[in-house]
Amino acid sequence: MLSVFSFRSAKNILLACANALALASCTVGPDYLRPEAPTETHFKELAGWKHAVPRDGIDRGAWWSIYRDPELSRLLPQVAIDNQTVAAALAAYEQAFSLVRESQASLFPQVGANYSVTRSGEGARVLSTGGSGTSSLGTNTSHAFARTDFYPNGTLSWTVDIWGKIRRQIESNVATAQADAALLANAKLSSQAMLATAYFNLRAEDSLKSLYDRTVKIYQETEKITQNQYNGGTVSKADLITAQTQVLNTQALSIATDVLRSQYEHAIAQLIGRPPAELSIPRGALPHAPPAVPVGMPSQLLERRPDVAAAERTMQEQNALIGVAVAAYYPSLTLSAAGGFEAPNAFPFLAAYQIWSLGAAAADPLFDGGQRAAQVDASKAVYRQAVANYRQTVLTAFQQVEDALVALRVYAKELKVQEKARDEAAEAVKVYLNQYRAGTVAFTTVVVAEATLLADEQAVLTTRQNMFASNVSLIEALGGGYDAESLAAVTAPPLIEAVERSSPIPPP
Repeated sequence: MLSVFSFRSAKNILLACANALALASCTVGPDYLRPEAPTETHFKELAGWKHAVPRDGIDRGAWWSIYRDPELSRLLPQVAIDNQTVAAALAAYEQAFSLVRESQASLFPQVGANYSVTRSGEGARVLSTGGSGTSSLGTNTSHAFARTDFYPNGTLSWTVDIWGKIRRQIESNVATAQADAALLANAKLSSQAMLATAYFNLRAEDSLKSLYDRTVKIYQETEKITQNQYNGGTVSKADLITAQTQVLNTQALSIATDVLRSQYEHAIAQLIGRPPAELSIPRGALPHAPPAVPVGMPSQLLERRPDVAAAERTMQEQNALIGVAVAAYYPSLTLSAAGGFEAPNAFPFLAAYQIWSLGAAAADPLFDGGQRAAQVDASKAVYRQAVANYRQTVLTAFQQVEDALVALRVYAKELKVQEKARDEAAEAVKVYLNQYRAGTVAFTTVVVAEATLLADEQAVLTTRQNMFASNVSLIEALGGGYDAESLAAVTAPPLIEAVERSSPIPPP
């Protein structure tokens, strides 16, 4: 180990050099400014929708609470805990955060220590220039000897970040960690939206089965009427067979709904990280209409969409890497110190046995055939690619909101017409059934009317199902409960920040 005197001397010299260099230190490369995004002043399909006002909108966090469905509220929080896609995104974020700490370590000196012991010796006949009594014939007349040497020593090396290369790398890694944090939020939101969509599709299958079961009962009543008329000799057996077939076909449709329902249930189990055998969702019904979703200004998507936030952070990551590439043009400076002891004793901590050295080395490639210029150009190209990806992500966000808005608006109009058609079809069935009892119309007229009513009921249910899917898509397109301000908390570890503040090199 270094003696107190030599260690302090080395430390003072290194800090003096570092402070002198700090006066001239800088951070090369462009400072980051967020590029403009192609935002709009309003949504094209927003007519008839409510604008969000301050403190008004989707509940940030538990956005699914607007549906007021206890079963859905029980399932969705499990996505953040057990979904494996979210778990993978979390691991990627943790890895990125570790890289921040790794790059920060380069700001500080690397200190090492070792303690070695060497046993050496020479025989009496070994030729030696250092032994006494060496004859002209090369015969050593000294006695054999052996010795043990102890070498405790320490080293210190510090590559001073004069041009900010390391600081730019840290800036890039912090931006990467922030981007991964946003991607984690995006994976969570996407999986939650998939679960909500699967849940409402499952409820639609429940409602469809209930529709078929109600229709079977109606058809069975029609079958009884036909059976009575057949017994009375007023209708042919063909009418009775048609009525019976109608009942059986509808019963088969009711049974078939269990296929899709089970598949949606399995999908939900997978999204919450559980085997399908461990999840059973009680039967229910699809609500009549989804709740209204307040829509804010288009510019709010830049803060409410996690994928947009991730793309924006990627721009800063690539912008900082330009500085890393530019710093390669400048010379690097490494300060080093080494010291220790060399003595025949196990604990030779005496000034007479100490050895030490101080050094400084500067290096700068004078000719590289354009390698550094190519690396800078490549970094700038990657940054421009990140800018284009960011702007494309923003455009996609606007498209998805517009798509969801127009879908909900059109489906609402369609539903009104379909419900009216269904009501008319129901009235027609009543009229034709009475006329059939009176013998004024054929049974085929009743069958056609009942089939039309069932088709209209199915159409109404399908449109309601589509409205819920579009409603979930709109919430996802608006960013759910996400807020980009949360990325501000993703910074360097506090301990490392404290050490940085005490460093003679000014922080970026």
